[in-house]
Amino acid sequence: MNVLVLNSGSATLKFEIVRTDPDRMRDNTDQRLVRGTVERIGGEAVYTFTVPGRPPARGTVAARDHRAVLDFAINWITSAESGVDLDAVASIEAVGHRVAHGGERFRSSVRVDDEVFRAIEDVIDLAPLHNPANLKGIVAARSVLGAGIPQVAVFDTAFHQTLPERAYLYALPYQLYRRHKVRRYGFHGTSYRYVAWRYRQITGRTREQTKIIALHLGNGCSICAIDAGNSVDTSMGFTPLEGLVMGTRSGDLDPAILDYVAAKEGLSLAEVEGLLNKQSGLLGVSGLTNDMRELLAEAEEHDDRRAKLAIDLFSYRARKYIGAYLAALDGADAIVFAGGIGEHAPAVRERICEGLSWLGVTLDREANARAVEREVQRISADGSRVEVWVIPTDEELLIARDTVRVIAGLEPRY
Repeated sequence: MNVLVLNSGSATLKFEIVRTDPDRMRDNTDQRLVRGTVERIGGEAVYTFTVPGRPPARGTVAARDHRAVLDFAINWITSAESGVDLDAVASIEAVGHRVAHGGERFRSSVRVDDEVFRAIEDVIDLAPLHNPANLKGIVAARSVLGAGIPQVAVFDTAFHQTLPERAYLYALPYQLYRRHKVRRYGFHGTSYRYVAWRYRQITGRTREQTKIIALHLGNGCSICAIDAGNSVDTSMGFTPLEGLVMGTRSGDLDPAILDYVAAKEGLSLAEVEGLLNKQSGLLGVSGLTNDMRELLAEAEEHDDRRAKLAIDLFSYRARKYIGAYLAALDGADAIVFAGGIGEHAPAVRERICEGLSWLGVTLDREANARAVEREVQRISADGSRVEVWVIPTDEELLIARDTVRVIAGLEPRY
């Protein structure tokens, strides 16, 4: 089955077409046909399309909305010039969507019908920046590919629906949860599902034997405690703002800061929230950039104090959470790094793991330094009581596989 995987943002569209079926899943022979990114939707959009074995196709196209972008992308994909092994729109047999928020209703991936569409609309208040864009992707696919194309929603929050009450409730008046569902939801769930499955595949462990701490470190960052294959705690909360220091998000802070900063700076609550989401984190501390690669270069080449401070703060917060989750799990078998920073920044992994030797974590520095490509690598030293792994995540593959499983009536759970 040729599955179009869509990740729709407010002004962006990322896609990948994956050829997969139950036999390919079993043998890990899924085939990536093409992937692409389109930015600045609503004007002169910029696109990059990549077909394996061919140079990327780059350019611009006038595109007022997601439907126009998807129509352009599909026409390019099915043209002779693309080199993609698809010759007609009908060759795309299903669509899988990354959907940010499923509230408490969705514990797994589901086929999109009118009821599911309305349910995603119902939780827009919980993800006002993401769910509306995700819905635009569903509407665009229906318009371009036809109303009969099966579509599946894969929720970032679904994996965390196994959190116990003590982990997902805040110490607020309980009626706020009862009335407005104010609770921890967690995000990056699709990434954690994939990483936990891949860890089991590598180590030969069963789901019930999977007791790990996983870190998804990119521009958005979070950490997840996984026991018996289930999420039992995670750092992102009611929104993706809580938890670790991120590219432009502050992570944990004293909530009284909001009112204090608003009063001192003459800002509205919405403006303070924007500051915490878009001007804080690595960018806010360094005053330079939210890109960890650039911060590491500045620290190395120019000994920039604030770049070093941002890296140190980032690493320290992650290390604190690892310690907390080792306590919550009563120990773990492994710590797993994923995401852009987690997979490509040995210096950051080393800083995070510094000081954890008393908990049984010992890095192999040479193995850690080698782990910079998209490949699985154990980076802990022989004899380390807690293993440390780099396992590149693959959310698109999991979404494609979920799509096939849901359509076939199979359980989409790893």
